[in-house]
Amino acid sequence: MLPVLLDPAKFKDAWITAKGETRAHVGLKALETLWFNTGTLCNLTCRNCYIESSPRNDRLVYLTAGEVAAYLDEIQRDGHGTKLIGFTGGEPFMNPDLPAMLDDVLARGLEAIVLTNAMKPMHKMKAPLLDLLARHGRDNLAIRVSVDHYERELHEEERGLRSWKPTIDGLVWLAQAGFQVNVAGRHFSNETDDEVRAGYAQLFTRLGVAIDAHDPAVLVLFPEMDPTVDVPEITTACWGILKKSPDSVMCASSRMVVKRKGASRPAVVACTLLPYDSQFELGGTLADSVGEVRLNHPHCAKFCVLGGAACSA
Repeated sequence: MLPVLLDPAKFKDAWITAKGETRAHVGLKALETLWFNTGTLCNLTCRNCYIESSPRNDRLVYLTAGEVAAYLDEIQRDGHGTKLIGFTGGEPFMNPDLPAMLDDVLARGLEAIVLTNAMKPMHKMKAPLLDLLARHGRDNLAIRVSVDHYERELHEEERGLRSWKPTIDGLVWLAQAGFQVNVAGRHFSNETDDEVRAGYAQLFTRLGVAIDAHDPAVLVLFPEMDPTVDVPEITTACWGILKKSPDSVMCASSRMVVKRKGASRPAVVACTLLPYDSQFELGGTLADSVGEVRLNHPHCAKFCVLGGAACSA
Protein backbone atom coordinates (compact mmCIF):
# COMPACT_ATOMS: atom_id res chain seq x y z
CA MET A 1 0.00 0.00 0.00
CA LEU A 2 1.37 3.41 -0.96
CA PRO A 3 1.82 5.94 1.87
CA VAL A 4 -0.58 8.87 2.15
CA LEU A 5 1.24 12.01 1.06
CA LEU A 6 1.58 14.96 3.40
CA ASP A 7 -1.24 17.47 3.16
CA PRO A 8 0.36 20.54 1.49
CA ALA A 9 -1.59 22.86 3.82
CA LYS A 10 0.24 21.52 6.87
CA PHE A 11 3.37 22.97 8.50
CA LYS A 12 3.08 26.32 6.73
CA ASP A 13 2.63 28.70 9.66
CA ALA A 14 4.88 28.64 12.72
CA TRP A 15 2.04 29.66 15.03
CA ILE A 16 -1.14 28.11 13.58
CA THR A 17 -1.87 24.65 12.16
CA ALA A 18 -3.78 23.99 8.93
CA LYS A 19 -6.92 23.53 11.06
CA GLY A 20 -6.44 26.92 12.70
CA GLU A 21 -5.32 25.54 16.06
CA THR A 22 -2.41 26.88 18.11
CA ARG A 23 0.79 25.06 17.18
CA ALA A 24 2.70 23.45 20.03
CA HIS A 25 5.98 24.96 21.12
CA VAL A 26 8.81 23.80 23.36
CA GLY A 27 11.05 25.85 25.60
CA LEU A 28 14.59 24.91 26.58
CA LYS A 29 14.37 23.65 30.16
CA ALA A 30 18.12 22.94 30.36
CA LEU A 31 20.91 22.37 27.85
CA GLU A 32 21.64 18.79 28.83
CA THR A 33 23.11 17.74 25.46
CA LEU A 34 24.97 19.75 22.86
CA TRP A 35 25.44 18.16 19.46
CA PHE A 36 28.04 19.10 16.89
CA ASN A 37 27.46 18.23 13.25
CA THR A 38 31.04 17.69 12.14
CA GLY A 39 30.05 18.03 8.46
CA THR A 40 27.57 16.34 6.11
CA LEU A 41 30.19 14.54 4.01
CA CYS A 42 29.88 10.78 4.40
CA ASN A 43 31.40 7.70 2.81
CA LEU A 44 27.88 6.34 2.17
CA THR A 45 24.71 7.55 0.47
CA CYS A 46 21.93 5.93 2.47
CA ARG A 47 18.44 5.48 1.07
CA ASN A 48 16.71 7.53 3.73
CA CYS A 49 19.35 9.54 5.57
CA TYR A 50 17.78 12.05 7.98
CA ILE A 51 19.96 14.88 6.64
CA GLU A 52 20.92 13.62 3.17
CA SER A 53 24.59 12.97 3.96
CA SER A 54 26.69 11.63 1.09
CA PRO A 55 30.19 11.79 -0.43
CA ARG A 56 29.03 14.93 -2.29
CA ASN A 57 26.88 16.77 0.24
CA ASP A 58 29.04 19.49 1.80
CA ARG A 59 26.18 21.86 2.71
CA LEU A 60 27.47 21.59 6.27
CA VAL A 61 31.25 21.88 6.26
CA TYR A 62 33.78 20.49 8.72
CA LEU A 63 33.80 22.14 12.12
CA THR A 64 37.23 22.80 13.59
CA ALA A 65 38.46 21.91 17.06
CA GLY A 66 38.74 25.61 17.82
CA GLU A 67 35.10 26.23 16.90
CA VAL A 68 33.98 23.37 19.12
CA ALA A 69 36.16 24.66 21.97
CA ALA A 70 34.44 28.06 21.82
CA TYR A 71 31.06 26.44 22.55
CA LEU A 72 32.55 24.28 25.30
CA ASP A 73 33.96 27.47 26.81
CA GLU A 74 30.50 29.03 26.64
CA ILE A 75 28.99 26.04 28.45
CA GLN A 76 31.46 26.42 31.30
CA ARG A 77 31.34 30.22 31.41
CA ASP A 78 27.54 30.42 31.56
CA GLY A 79 27.05 27.40 33.82
CA HIS A 80 24.77 25.43 31.50
CA GLY A 81 25.34 22.20 33.38
CA THR A 82 25.63 20.29 30.10
CA LYS A 83 26.64 16.68 30.62
CA LEU A 84 26.79 15.15 27.13
CA ILE A 85 28.50 16.32 23.95
CA GLY A 86 27.43 14.47 20.80
CA PHE A 87 29.16 14.28 17.44
CA THR A 88 27.15 13.43 14.34
CA GLY A 89 27.45 13.96 10.61
CA GLY A 90 27.81 12.91 7.88
CA GLU A 91 30.41 10.52 9.11
CA PRO A 92 32.23 12.22 12.03
CA PHE A 93 35.42 10.23 11.51
CA MET A 94 35.88 11.93 8.13
CA ASN A 95 36.56 15.19 10.00
CA PRO A 96 40.31 15.25 10.74
CA ASP A 97 39.77 17.32 13.89
CA LEU A 98 37.51 14.75 15.58
CA PRO A 99 40.21 13.25 17.86
CA ALA A 100 41.19 16.72 19.08
CA MET A 101 37.52 17.59 19.68
CA LEU A 102 37.00 14.42 21.71
CA ASP A 103 40.18 15.00 23.67
CA ASP A 104 38.98 18.50 24.58
CA VAL A 105 35.53 17.26 25.66
CA LEU A 106 36.91 14.43 27.80
CA ALA A 107 39.61 16.61 29.34
CA ARG A 108 36.87 18.93 30.61
CA GLY A 109 35.16 16.03 32.39
CA LEU A 110 32.22 15.91 29.97
CA GLU A 111 30.74 12.81 28.40
CA ALA A 112 30.98 12.29 24.63
CA ILE A 113 29.14 10.16 22.11
CA VAL A 114 30.07 9.67 18.45
CA LEU A 115 27.56 8.45 15.87
CA THR A 116 29.33 6.43 13.17
CA ASN A 117 28.92 3.71 10.57
CA ALA A 118 32.22 2.24 11.90
CA MET A 119 33.58 1.79 8.39
CA LYS A 120 36.85 2.85 6.73
CA PRO A 121 36.98 6.45 8.03
CA MET A 122 36.84 5.14 11.62
CA HIS A 123 39.44 2.48 10.94
CA LYS A 124 41.83 5.18 9.76
CA MET A 125 41.57 6.72 13.23
CA LYS A 126 42.17 3.58 15.27
CA ALA A 127 45.43 4.87 16.72
CA PRO A 128 44.06 8.19 18.06
CA LEU A 129 40.93 6.37 19.29
CA LEU A 130 43.02 3.91 21.28
CA ASP A 131 45.07 6.81 22.64
CA LEU A 132 41.88 8.53 23.85
CA LEU A 133 40.76 5.29 25.49
CA ALA A 134 44.12 4.83 27.21
CA ARG A 135 44.25 8.39 28.55
CA HIS A 136 40.59 9.01 29.42
CA GLY A 137 39.12 5.55 30.00
CA ARG A 138 35.88 4.16 28.63
CA ASP A 139 33.28 5.57 31.01
CA ASN A 140 32.82 8.99 29.39
CA LEU A 141 33.17 8.01 25.71
CA ALA A 142 30.49 6.06 23.84
CA ILE A 143 30.64 5.07 20.19
CA ARG A 144 27.19 4.47 18.66
CA VAL A 145 27.33 2.33 15.54
CA SER A 146 24.51 2.48 12.99
CA VAL A 147 23.30 -1.04 12.26
CA ASP A 148 19.92 -0.45 10.68
CA HIS A 149 18.68 -4.01 11.09
CA TYR A 150 20.00 -7.21 12.59
CA GLU A 151 19.86 -8.92 9.20
CA ARG A 152 22.32 -8.06 6.48
CA GLU A 153 19.72 -7.80 3.71
CA LEU A 154 17.62 -5.09 5.37
CA HIS A 155 20.66 -3.19 6.60
CA GLU A 156 22.07 -3.07 3.07
CA GLU A 157 18.68 -2.09 1.67
CA GLU A 158 19.19 1.16 3.57
CA ARG A 159 22.98 1.53 3.46
CA GLY A 160 23.92 -0.05 0.14
CA LEU A 161 25.53 -3.27 -1.04
CA ARG A 162 28.67 -4.44 0.78
CA SER A 163 28.04 -2.04 3.69
CA TRP A 164 27.25 -4.77 6.24
CA LYS A 165 30.60 -6.50 6.76
CA PRO A 166 32.74 -3.36 7.22
CA THR A 167 30.27 -2.01 9.78
CA ILE A 168 30.11 -5.31 11.69
CA ASP A 169 33.92 -5.57 11.60
CA GLY A 170 34.13 -2.06 13.05
CA LEU A 171 31.56 -2.85 15.74
CA VAL A 172 33.45 -5.96 16.81
CA TRP A 173 36.79 -4.11 16.85
CA LEU A 174 35.37 -1.38 19.09
CA ALA A 175 33.92 -3.91 21.53
CA GLN A 176 37.08 -6.02 21.64
CA ALA A 177 39.25 -2.92 22.13
CA GLY A 178 37.26 -2.04 25.25
CA PHE A 179 35.19 0.91 24.06
CA GLN A 180 31.68 1.59 25.35
CA VAL A 181 29.66 0.57 22.27
CA ASN A 182 26.04 1.44 21.56
CA VAL A 183 24.00 0.62 18.46
CA ALA A 184 21.39 2.59 16.53
CA GLY A 185 18.77 0.65 14.59
CA ARG A 186 15.60 1.61 12.74
CA HIS A 187 11.97 0.61 12.79
CA PHE A 188 11.48 0.03 9.06
CA SER A 189 10.33 -3.58 9.18
CA ASN A 190 6.90 -4.75 10.35
CA GLU A 191 8.29 -6.27 13.55
CA THR A 192 7.39 -5.27 17.07
CA ASP A 193 9.95 -3.59 19.30
CA ASP A 194 10.44 -6.85 21.23
CA GLU A 195 10.99 -8.84 18.03
CA VAL A 196 13.56 -6.36 16.76
CA ARG A 197 15.44 -6.36 20.07
CA ALA A 198 15.43 -10.16 20.17
CA GLY A 199 16.93 -10.23 16.68
CA TYR A 200 19.71 -7.84 17.67
CA ALA A 201 20.35 -9.85 20.84
CA GLN A 202 20.94 -12.95 18.73
CA LEU A 203 23.27 -10.99 16.44
CA PHE A 204 25.33 -9.65 19.34
CA THR A 205 25.59 -13.16 20.82
CA ARG A 206 26.84 -14.55 17.49
CA LEU A 207 29.40 -11.75 17.28
CA GLY A 208 30.53 -12.25 20.87
CA VAL A 209 30.00 -8.61 21.85
CA ALA A 210 28.58 -7.57 25.21
CA ILE A 211 25.85 -5.19 24.03
CA ASP A 212 22.50 -5.28 25.83
CA ALA A 213 19.86 -5.24 23.08
CA HIS A 214 17.08 -4.85 25.64
CA ASP A 215 18.46 -1.62 27.11
CA PRO A 216 16.86 1.28 25.14
CA ALA A 217 19.85 3.51 25.93
CA VAL A 218 22.28 0.95 24.48
CA LEU A 219 20.26 -0.17 21.46
CA VAL A 220 18.37 2.90 20.27
CA LEU A 221 15.60 2.21 17.74
CA PHE A 222 14.62 5.23 15.66
CA PRO A 223 11.38 5.59 13.68
CA GLU A 224 11.71 5.67 9.91
CA MET A 225 11.41 9.22 8.62
CA ASP A 226 9.88 10.51 5.40
CA PRO A 227 8.84 14.20 5.35
CA THR A 228 6.46 13.55 2.43
CA VAL A 229 4.28 11.08 4.38
CA ASP A 230 1.25 12.48 6.19
CA VAL A 231 1.53 13.04 9.93
CA PRO A 232 -0.61 15.07 12.37
CA GLU A 233 0.40 18.58 13.33
CA ILE A 234 1.08 18.94 17.05
CA THR A 235 -1.09 21.50 18.82
CA THR A 236 -0.95 22.83 22.38
CA ALA A 237 -3.93 20.58 23.15
CA CYS A 238 -1.94 17.48 22.12
CA TRP A 239 0.14 17.53 25.29
CA GLY A 240 -2.93 16.68 27.36
CA ILE A 241 -4.41 14.31 24.79
CA LEU A 242 -1.16 12.36 24.47
CA LYS A 243 -0.31 12.70 28.17
CA LYS A 244 3.13 14.01 27.25
CA SER A 245 5.11 16.91 28.61
CA PRO A 246 6.85 19.40 26.30
CA ASP A 247 9.92 18.74 28.47
CA SER A 248 10.10 15.20 27.02
CA VAL A 249 10.81 16.46 23.50
CA MET A 250 14.40 16.64 22.28
CA CYS A 251 14.51 20.41 21.79
CA ALA A 252 13.66 20.90 25.48
CA SER A 253 17.10 19.63 26.44
CA SER A 254 19.43 19.82 23.45
CA ARG A 255 20.76 21.96 20.61
CA MET A 256 23.08 21.31 17.65
CA VAL A 257 25.93 23.38 16.23
CA VAL A 258 26.41 23.42 12.43
CA LYS A 259 28.55 25.36 10.01
CA ARG A 260 26.99 26.10 6.65
CA LYS A 261 29.07 26.13 3.49
CA GLY A 262 30.30 29.68 2.89
CA ALA A 263 29.41 30.87 6.41
CA SER A 264 31.98 32.78 8.43
CA ARG A 265 31.04 31.08 11.70
CA PRO A 266 28.90 28.23 13.06
CA ALA A 267 25.24 28.52 14.01
CA VAL A 268 23.06 26.84 16.63
CA VAL A 269 19.95 24.98 15.44
CA ALA A 270 17.07 23.47 17.38
CA CYS A 271 17.85 19.80 16.87
CA THR A 272 19.83 17.16 15.01
CA LEU A 273 17.09 16.47 12.45
CA LEU A 274 16.59 19.94 10.98
CA PRO A 275 19.93 21.50 10.06
CA TYR A 276 18.80 23.14 6.82
CA ASP A 277 15.45 24.73 7.70
CA SER A 278 16.07 28.40 8.50
CA GLN A 279 13.13 28.64 10.91
CA PHE A 280 15.01 26.31 13.26
CA GLU A 281 18.25 28.36 13.26
CA LEU A 282 18.46 30.07 16.64
CA GLY A 283 21.61 32.22 16.48
CA GLY A 284 25.37 32.03 16.66
CA THR A 285 25.80 31.31 20.37
CA LEU A 286 24.21 29.11 22.98
CA ALA A 287 22.90 32.23 24.67
CA ASP A 288 21.02 33.06 21.46
CA SER A 289 19.42 29.62 21.31
CA VAL A 290 17.44 29.47 24.55
CA GLY A 291 14.11 30.61 23.05
CA GLU A 292 11.05 28.50 22.28
CA VAL A 293 10.91 26.18 19.29
CA ARG A 294 7.69 25.94 17.26
CA LEU A 295 7.00 22.33 16.21
CA ASN A 296 6.49 23.29 12.58
CA HIS A 297 7.91 20.28 10.77
CA PRO A 298 6.77 16.67 10.13
CA HIS A 299 9.89 15.39 11.93
CA CYS A 300 8.77 17.18 15.11
CA ALA A 301 5.59 15.12 15.11
CA LYS A 302 6.77 11.74 13.86
CA PHE A 303 10.21 11.47 15.47
CA CYS A 304 9.92 13.39 18.72
CA VAL A 305 6.32 13.71 19.88
CA LEU A 306 4.63 10.62 18.44
CA GLY A 307 7.78 8.52 17.98
CA GLY A 308 9.11 9.38 21.43
CA ALA A 309 12.66 9.36 20.07
CA ALA A 310 15.71 11.41 21.02
CA CYS A 311 19.19 11.22 19.57
CA SER A 312 20.76 11.28 23.03
CA ALA A 313 18.64 8.40 24.36
